[in-house]
Amino acid sequence: MFGDLMGMMGKLQDAQKKVEETKQRLNTVLIDEQSADGLLKLTVTANREIKNLEIAEELLQDKEQLEDYLILTLNKALNRAGAINETELAAAAKDGMPNIPGMDLFK
Repeated sequence: MFGDLMGMMGKLQDAQKKVEETKQRLNTVLIDEQSADGLLKLTVTANREIKNLEIAEELLQDKEQLEDYLILTLNKALNRAGAINETELAAAAKDGMPNIPGMDLFK
């Protein structure tokens, strides 16, 4: 009984380590996004950190238009980053989880 418990604890620690490693790796996964007309370009990591932002000169003339562009483009990029982040972390956690009867957490 204790052997099984110790084995499960070890697997849980391995799962936690895999999740942490995945989080670190996601800092290097870059997602490029741009507005439909290419006047605003940005890059974010899969951990949802903005790495680069390019704004066309003509957008700097209209504050409201720039704000709209930023909101739309950032939301698209962050949604993509979030989807990648969730998928990768769930896979890392599932891969390292011990098989505990009755606990099908990741179906």
